[in-house]
Amino acid sequence: MPQNNNNTIQSRLKILCNDINKHNIQYYNYDNPIISDYEYDVLFKELIDLEAKYPNLIRNDSPSQRVGSTPLKKFTSIKHKIPLLSLDNGMTEEDLVNFDKRIKKNLNVSSDIEYVLEPKLDGLAVELIYENGIFKTGSTRGDGFLGENITQNLKTINQIPLNINNTFKTIEIRGEVFINKSDFIKLNIKRLGENEQPFANPRNCAAGSLRQLDSSITSSRPLKIFCYAPGYLDGINFDSQQEFLKTIPSWGFPVNPLVEVGYGSDFIINYLQKIESIRNELNYEIDGIVCKVNKFNYQNILGNKSRSPRWAIAGKFKAQQVTTKVISIIASVGRTGAITPVAKLKPVKVGGVVVSNATLHNQDEINKKDVRVGDTILLQRAGDVIPEIVKVIKAKRPNETSKYILPKFCPVCNTIIDKPIDHAIFRCKNYHCAAQIKGRIIHFVSRNAMNIDGFGEKLINQLVDSNLINDISDIFNLNKNDLMNLERMGDKLADKLLNSIENSKNITLSKFIYALGIRNVGEHSSKNIINHFELNLNKLENATLDELERIPDVGKIMAQSIFDFFNDDDNKLLISRCISSGLNFENKFLSKNLKLNELNFVFTGTMTTLSRNEAKKIVEKNGGITSNNLSKKVNYLVTGKNSGSKLEKAKKLNISVISEEGFLKLIT
Repeated sequence: MPQNNNNTIQSRLKILCNDINKHNIQYYNYDNPIISDYEYDVLFKELIDLEAKYPNLIRNDSPSQRVGSTPLKKFTSIKHKIPLLSLDNGMTEEDLVNFDKRIKKNLNVSSDIEYVLEPKLDGLAVELIYENGIFKTGSTRGDGFLGENITQNLKTINQIPLNINNTFKTIEIRGEVFINKSDFIKLNIKRLGENEQPFANPRNCAAGSLRQLDSSITSSRPLKIFCYAPGYLDGINFDSQQEFLKTIPSWGFPVNPLVEVGYGSDFIINYLQKIESIRNELNYEIDGIVCKVNKFNYQNILGNKSRSPRWAIAGKFKAQQVTTKVISIIASVGRTGAITPVAKLKPVKVGGVVVSNATLHNQDEINKKDVRVGDTILLQRAGDVIPEIVKVIKAKRPNETSKYILPKFCPVCNTIIDKPIDHAIFRCKNYHCAAQIKGRIIHFVSRNAMNIDGFGEKLINQLVDSNLINDISDIFNLNKNDLMNLERMGDKLADKLLNSIENSKNITLSKFIYALGIRNVGEHSSKNIINHFELNLNKLENATLDELERIPDVGKIMAQSIFDFFNDDDNKLLISRCISSGLNFENKFLSKNLKLNELNFVFTGTMTTLSRNEAKKIVEKNGGITSNNLSKKVNYLVTGKNSGSKLEKAKKLNISVISEEGFLKLIT
């Protein structure tokens, strides 16, 4: 094809893409089309015809690329340049007042703080990355630091611009993907008509749609987005949240029209009450409001905690409450043997979700609330998440009910259950109880542990019940013949599961420790513990109780759990079998020669040259450890402005107190 003709086609494709993308923004973001459907179809057909004829000239921002691409085998990960953190919850009006007080205290100001408020959507948080104006990648929140690459799926959402017509080097936009209530109802009616399982609620529908490996499935779902915050920016800066939200609609990004700006805690509470009063009138699910300090320089001063920013809070609505009946009470056995009473309920919809179970926690809780089979109870979803029995409506209690008492024997293996005098929880002491085995395996394969994709609860039940696996190490010995004998197991699925098992063998030692399911040991503790022993599993296995108690942030209870686990002969054999199956530990340990090796820091007050979160990262990068609370294991308390009570406590514990300047000298 002659070069001049090539240029003509490229020019026409650019015009078509720009025009169609503009019309999409008018239609999908503003519900205000400026051309007829017929005129739009003519433009789109011309684009499709040209791209079919000249596939080598298809543009990255072409609206034709929204319809879905070749299915992926798995999602890759994307690291967030700035952590995409969760929010602390304000469950009461008092929590919101205290939040405002903390902000003023930490900023050392007496005047009212300016806040930006908006409804808190019940959807899925995503990050959109644009380079030189072109949409390049998009990801989920993930764990806040690593998200899943769902770029192709996000491209199918018409409200997300593929080209924002500016030349800024990098712009990251954060938003919430959701589905309207009306669209959700239509989608479920369609699924029922096609004999497919309806979605439980709009949030599950939106989240599931975005996590499809086949983006053509995502494109068939009516997903929408409201954008709410910047991530990393290179080439442009904003002074405030308000300025950001006023600017991005001109780039094609939809912003919630209910955003308001105002001052002080009264404004926050009034807004919460106002939004709660119109909650049911909105065409999308919300579970509260989001309150952010408006000025970005204030946000930077306030900084972040490990999982949430200090400058924002989610104000939650009062829990929605309904009445229903207790059908039965059963004893459930967890992976550590904990016996938990669970109330089986007459299914009832609360907060958009059908609830049929509610935990009763322990015998003390049952006695306190006096919950009995046959009772009518008041149910709520705490924080609009966890089903909780608020109280029994005793006026409706039927005759001849009796108090519930947990069984004396495990309901699964019939072993006598035990409760230490100073504990509230009964436990099955049989380590080989089928319920515990299943629970340990479910934990072992979970995403934050070994991350063995495809191992759901139903499959694990089949494998254990068929005696194909009796502990976590047996997973690595499964073969195709084992899997093909299971119900609903096909050739491709068996291969996929075996590949997932093989891929899981490359893992960090800290994740493996967490996957073992040691009682009282979480993800963060696993990293802390194994780094203390220089990524040497043998040192950890042979550590004394005294050595374990000296690890920062490991108390006596956790130390005892770790000691007991690694001194159990069955567990020693289990670990040996796992390792001999070919586990390859990706050791990411910081050298002993680093400046802050094994030194423990606590930060207090407001830093001036860097945020507290940045300071913590510097400590960890240089081999040190950070804690939130003071103890004898802490080496340094680093003080900023308005240091508070920690300063006095540090002096009592003989902990070295240094200024921010002194801290910077340690690392330079």
